[in-house]
Amino acid sequence: MAENKKDLILDIKDLVIHYETDDGTVEAVNGLDIQLEYGKTLGLVGETGSGKTTTALSILRLVPDPPGVIKNGSITLDGKDILNLPRRIWSPSAETWYL
Repeated sequence: MAENKKDLILDIKDLVIHYETDDGTVEAVNGLDIQLEYGKTLGLVGETGSGKTTTALSILRLVPDPPGVIKNGSITLDGKDILNLPRRIWSPSAETWYL
């Protein structure tokens, strides 16, 4: 584990993500904590439906909303709180960002 936050490329704390549908709520991720140091590699392994894809989508800010809702937690990527950044989309072909 990193000795201080400056050593972390990824810091996820108490992440909770639900998918809310007409048929009910799916608790996809519940209280996840991950710390990943610069230069290290992490593999997510688990059963089908255990939240691996939803976790990865949350880091990329691609959880489909609706029905996906990030209910709690924080994701800090390279020192930036990505859940509070403005949503923008990068267009490689146009080499620009769109809001």
